[in-house]
Amino acid sequence: MGERRRVKQTCSLEERMAEQANKLKERASQLPAGTERESLLKRARIAETGAHLSDWLTSPGLQPPK
Repeated sequence: MGERRRVKQTCSLEERMAEQANKLKERASQLPAGTERESLLKRARIAETGAHLSDWLTSPGLQPPK
């Protein structure tokens, strides 16, 4: 088996997901209404959700009581 490729990430997962969401929304805005556009917008919403996960996970509401 070959070696695993290791890629040094220059930005966080959240930043990459937010960037992906923006790219998907930009592509969708250039398409007419239809299934392809809706698919891109759905993927953008999923990426935006992922971009906010660490914020939600570290929010005070999810911390155990002290």
